[in-house]
Amino acid sequence: MAQTNQEEESPSPSPLLANLHKQGFLIIPSFLTPTELSTLRNAAANLTALARQGGNWPHIRTVGKQFPPWPSVAPPPEQGGGGIWGVQHLLHPSLPLSATDRAAFIRLYFSPRILAVVHELLQTGDEEDGGEEQLVMELLNMLVRPDKPFSLVWHRDDIPPSASPEEEVSRLTAAQSCRGGGSATAKYNHTQWNLPLFDDASLILVPGSHARARTEQERNADPYEAELPGQIRVDLKAGDMAFYDNDILHRGVYESGRERMTLHGSVSVARAGAGRARNVLQHGVGDWVDRCDFAAVLKEDRENRGLGNDGELGEEDERLVRVAEGMRDRLVRMGRESGDVGFSLSG
Repeated sequence: MAQTNQEEESPSPSPLLANLHKQGFLIIPSFLTPTELSTLRNAAANLTALARQGGNWPHIRTVGKQFPPWPSVAPPPEQGGGGIWGVQHLLHPSLPLSATDRAAFIRLYFSPRILAVVHELLQTGDEEDGGEEQLVMELLNMLVRPDKPFSLVWHRDDIPPSASPEEEVSRLTAAQSCRGGGSATAKYNHTQWNLPLFDDASLILVPGSHARARTEQERNADPYEAELPGQIRVDLKAGDMAFYDNDILHRGVYESGRERMTLHGSVSVARAGAGRARNVLQHGVGDWVDRCDFAAVLKEDRENRGLGNDGELGEEDERLVRVAEGMRDRLVRMGRESGDVGFSLSG
């Protein structure tokens, strides 16, 4: 009997997934159409202006505070405040924007085109295999220009820098077991992405660091070290999309003189369970997600744009709402089952 080569018979990962396994990130250029980019810029500008007016939208990221929880109002300039560097909860049911602006964020996050990439990276199968029934809604936030220069320390999103070498290896090994150590049968439990509405080169990372412990040089470096061996600056054009592994060693450097509105989202799968809960629920999304009524927002938007006042959704929006409600319900379930999860990082 002829011997078979199991490695040759193993299904090859997609080019996108192979790149994510190897480098820890990938870029899809020109993901948005010009019309989509214009619509999202308008919605993002309205929300950013609102968030910069202290107290009008309390879910913000304030300059000087790197990780959650953040205060609801940015300290004034006379107290050393530098404004905000992010806006949280773009899918919140109480977001004080027009239905058209809110619908733009909903249609983006649950976009079939984005979720198709997510399915590919998380290897959930197609719709007929029940793949869409595995996805869990997570976060949609926005990173914006601060009023004064601001930087983040080198970090991994869910492993504190104080972790001992042994603990770091243990946490990375547990994470890598979800993706088979980079093998063709690897499976991620979640993915996250950045989508800039203006050119953005704020993200700096070390390719491949998602799959290994920090080197001695990385471990002993200043938290704001300007140059680590092998680091690159991820240069994104408006409308590009970058997916990356949140275990990758990375930091952000934010300029005050350069416009920035970069949408930041994440999606997971039900199999992630409690192991994913802390990274998501620490942002407070569990406090409001069960009140989301995506259908009502999309219906109001359609009426405002003269697309019908019969309370009906078009075929595309009907499918989007069905997917969105399923993802929302799985996040609600995650919150109920996980309890108090604490915070991943401090500072």
